[in-house]
Amino acid sequence: MLKKTLEDYRLLLRSVPSTNVALFTLSVVLMNLLANKELVSLPYLALDCGITLSWVSFLCMDMITKRFGARASIMVSVFALVTNLAVAVLLWLVSLAPGHWGAYYTSGLSAVDQGLNATIAGSWFVVFGSSVSMLFSSATNSLLNQFIGRRLASNEGFGSFAKRVYASTLVGQLVDNLTFAIIVSHTFFGWTWAQVVSCSITGALVELLCEVVLSPVGYRAVRAWERDGVGAAWLAAHPTEGDGAQSRSASTVGEA
Repeated sequence: MLKKTLEDYRLLLRSVPSTNVALFTLSVVLMNLLANKELVSLPYLALDCGITLSWVSFLCMDMITKRFGARASIMVSVFALVTNLAVAVLLWLVSLAPGHWGAYYTSGLSAVDQGLNATIAGSWFVVFGSSVSMLFSSATNSLLNQFIGRRLASNEGFGSFAKRVYASTLVGQLVDNLTFAIIVSHTFFGWTWAQVVSCSITGALVELLCEVVLSPVGYRAVRAWERDGVGAAWLAAHPTEGDGAQSRSASTVGEA
């Protein structure tokens, strides 16, 4: 089982364009760092700076799902999550190292070192909450995206791409925000249930709006993958996964 999983990962990471995997992984790592700074703080609305990048990971997931299938998208999500955990451990170790940060030499304040160390080291419950919410939301987003795509009368054109992407992103972001808010914000920061629900919904709407703006770019990239036959090896090894596999099978039947 483990050997088969590792083989699938090797094939998948050779098949999915490296730009997509890099952007996906980088967005997951950076949005957890940016989440340390608040963007909006109101009684019924709280947003952190991680929201500026969270839509990137969802757009990357939707692109992978369209071409390679939901399982491939979830696998890349797990890869990004493991990478983020490794970075979190590294940053924690760096925070324990002696010496000053560059900002210390411009301020001369030891509190600057303490603040930076506390920021990059993070908290175990934040890392745990973000990891659990990422797993739940990536599975929700990818599976719902594929479910909708396979039930559309026509799964070609930007209109169908938009339907599956917007619906799955809204639900996936809501799951992500709610899970994190319940595990971290409510339990450790004392948020009320009204704040948990209202902030999760508002955050999901803001993140959806960001993806709506950039979704045409994602659609054009996926169409280019299809034209260029990107990921043919993965689709050949997993013929029942991804829209690309379905298109390839249909064209094969037509040629026969």
